[in-house]
Amino acid sequence: MSTKAFASQADLQDKQVSFTKLSEHAYAYTAEGDPNTGVIVGDDAVMVIDTQATPVMAQDVIRRIREVTDKPIKYVVLSHYHAVRVLGASAYQPEHIIASQDTYDLIVERGEQDKASEIGRFPRLFRAVESVPPGLTWPTITFTGKMTIWLGKLEVQLLQLGRGHTKGDTVAWLPQERILFSGDLVEFDATPYAGDAYFRDWPQTLDKLAALNPEKLVPGRGAALTTPEQVQAGLSGTKAFISDVYASVCEGVAAGKDLHTVYQETYARLKPKYGHWVIFDHCMPFDVTRCYDEATQYPDPRIWTAERDRQMWETLEG
Repeated sequence: MSTKAFASQADLQDKQVSFTKLSEHAYAYTAEGDPNTGVIVGDDAVMVIDTQATPVMAQDVIRRIREVTDKPIKYVVLSHYHAVRVLGASAYQPEHIIASQDTYDLIVERGEQDKASEIGRFPRLFRAVESVPPGLTWPTITFTGKMTIWLGKLEVQLLQLGRGHTKGDTVAWLPQERILFSGDLVEFDATPYAGDAYFRDWPQTLDKLAALNPEKLVPGRGAALTTPEQVQAGLSGTKAFISDVYASVCEGVAAGKDLHTVYQETYARLKPKYGHWVIFDHCMPFDVTRCYDEATQYPDPRIWTAERDRQMWETLEG
């Protein structure tokens, strides 16, 4: 392999934003495989799921919300702790920022290092990074398992259905409308980032999402899925990718191969099937490294730092 530009530093192309209405209450802010934001408009207030990476980027979400409602944005929900999902929170001036207790614990443990790591990997996604206030984005409410919020008569369930993309993953579910906001547990035509993942658990967690029988789904990346058939494709595509990485890495580990060899073999094996998905080249080194860790000696993800990112990249891509 020729030496590639580190992570996504060469990715500079702005993406076309869509703001898709899924129901009277639900909207999806999507941008061609960049991180998505979900919007729920209740009877008396608005809830935003995942914030965009900076307050300046969040202003574009707010502008679109204001085109459909003038209700106050009271709640911001963090599907997980990654910087690209949480650092725009201050722009909404919410009354509450809600996350799972597991997500809160991860912010305490690794929020600072993760922030530095992500900004270094993917500069385009942190447009106007200087607008991020000092410090981290802290939840004001945490929960474990399940929490229900009533926006007037609209029921919003926040559910932690298992580990996958991280140990703290939270989905937002509108049972009356069968609409699911999955965060990065589901991607569509976009490569799952699995550098902080639980490969053994993720497929079962996806089965629990499928058991809700969503009719529409807003993935973490990719277009909003607006029919049960599209939802099924999103769930099964994500599950297949995670399972294929895991199977390939475990096979290499069982044969006593080192990380570099396992990476090259797994990349070659998955490229024909998934290489056209957004950020495939960006995610694969992180995904295989985490999977190799999990299959060998690290049940929990190790903390990524800007320095560790570079070392890993040189080992696998240098």
